[in-house]
Amino acid sequence: MLYDRVMVRISPEDGERRSSGGIVIPATAQMAKRLAWGDVFGVGTSVRHVKVGDRVLFNPEDQLEVEVQGTTYLVMKERDLHAVASELTEHGTGLYL
Repeated sequence: MLYDRVMVRISPEDGERRSSGGIVIPATAQMAKRLAWGDVFGVGTSVRHVKVGDRVLFNPEDQLEVEVQGTTYLVMKERDLHAVASELTEHGTGLYL
């Protein structure tokens, strides 16, 4: 990866989901625009806040898609990431920007 680019693989989602009230939402249900979680598989030399292996939150719409050895990845600028998951929960929500 070059410059400020990040290569992310979208985490596989479960088919069905449950709402907070316990209602089952089928995988085929149309949802509003949603942010997605993914795992970082490559970073450019100018990327400062994420590293390979981090779990990031981003908008999968309007991202560039690339297939490498049969696996699909998204390529985006670092500024397109919304949050990075942290395993340390002592700092609040476990997310940092």
